[in-house]
Amino acid sequence: MHEKETRGRASDSLSPRLGAGHEVKTAMAGFLSDFSDFRNDIKTQLKEQDHRLTMLDRKTMTAQRPVLSATAEADVPHKKAFGAYLRSGDDDGLRHLEIEGKALNASVSAEGGYLVDPQTSSTISGVLRDASSIRAIANVVAVEATAYDVLVDHNDFEHGWATEAATATETGTPQIERISIPLHELSALPKASQRLLDDSAFDVESWLATRIGDKFARAEGGAFITGDGIDKPTGFLSYATVDNDSWTWGALGYVATGAAGDFSATEPADAVVDLVYSLGARYRAHASFVMNSKTAGAVRKMKDADGRFLWSDGLAAGEPARLMGYPVLIAEDMPDIAADSTAIAFGDFGAGYTIAERPDLRILRDPFSAKPHVLFYATKRIGGDVSDFAAIKLLKFAVS
Repeated sequence: MHEKETRGRASDSLSPRLGAGHEVKTAMAGFLSDFSDFRNDIKTQLKEQDHRLTMLDRKTMTAQRPVLSATAEADVPHKKAFGAYLRSGDDDGLRHLEIEGKALNASVSAEGGYLVDPQTSSTISGVLRDASSIRAIANVVAVEATAYDVLVDHNDFEHGWATEAATATETGTPQIERISIPLHELSALPKASQRLLDDSAFDVESWLATRIGDKFARAEGGAFITGDGIDKPTGFLSYATVDNDSWTWGALGYVATGAAGDFSATEPADAVVDLVYSLGARYRAHASFVMNSKTAGAVRKMKDADGRFLWSDGLAAGEPARLMGYPVLIAEDMPDIAADSTAIAFGDFGAGYTIAERPDLRILRDPFSAKPHVLFYATKRIGGDVSDFAAIKLLKFAVS
C-alpha cells in the first residue's frame, strides 16, 4: 500500500506540469498563427500601396504627356494629309485641317500651295544647317514680317569718370545705324514621275525634303556671299572694300597680300597674320575664316617661322579645320585666288551677318506643266545682309 500511494502522489504531481506545457504549446501556436495573419496583412497592404503608386505614376505621366505629345499628335494628320496631296493631289485632308481649326493653318489658296508638315520642314532645315554655307556661322532669326530691322551702334558710347566734388560732364550721343533686311521669295522646282509617286514604298516626303533642301542651300549659299540684293539677299562681298587703315562704316576693310593674285613670295603667312589682327579683339573671340576649297589647298601648305603648319585638321568627326586656331568654313561660292580678288574672309559672322527668314515653307503640286512628270513648286521667304561692317575683314590678293 505504501508503494502504491507513493506512485499515485507522483502521478498527481506530474499532471499540472503536463497541463502547463500543453497550454504553452497552444498559446505559442496561437501566437504564430496571429503573426502569420499579421504578416500576410502587411504584404497585402504593401501590394495595394505599390499598385496605387504605380497607378499614380501612370496618371502623372499621362497628365504630363499632352504638353509634349499634343503637337506630335496634331502633326500626324497633317503629315498624312500632306502625303496624300503629294502623291495624288488630294487636298481634302489639308482643307479639313483648316476647317477644324488645328494648331497649324495648313490650307491656303490654290496658287499659294500648302504648308509643309513639321517633320518634312525639319528635314529641310537640317539639310540647310548641314550645308557649307554662311548660315552655319551667321546670326539666323525667324520673323513673321516682310522685313527685319537691325539697330547697330557702330560707335562706342561716350563715357567719363565722376567724382563727388567735380561736376559730371555730359557724354556724347552714340550713333545708331538702322539696317533693314527685306525678305525675298526663294523657290525650288523638283519633279517626279506619277508612277514613282504611286509606289507606296517610295518615301515621297523624305525625297522631296532632301531635294528642296539641296536646291535651297545652293541658292542661298551664293546669295549670302555675292548676292546683289535685288530679289535676293545682299551678300557681304557685294559691298565696297577699302584698305583697312582707311576703313569707314558701310564698307568692308581689307588687308593686301603684297602680290597680285598670290601670296607674298617671301613671307606668305604674314598676310594671314595681319588679317587676323586687323579684326577688333571683341570680334576675334568668335571669328571664323571663310574660303573655298582651292584657296584652302593653298593656305594649308603655309608654315610659321619655326616650320609648323598654320593649318590643323579637326580632331573629331564634324569638327572644322582650324587656321591659326580659328575655325575654317569651306564655302565654294567664295572667289578663287586671282588678281584683286577677296578670296578669304575673316570675322565674327554671328555679329557681322544676319539672316532673316519666315519659318513656314509652302509647296504647290503641278501635274500639268511637265507631263508625265509632276512638279512641286516650293517657296519660302528669306533675306540676309551685313549687320556690322566692323565684324568682317577681307584678304585681298593685290599689291596694296
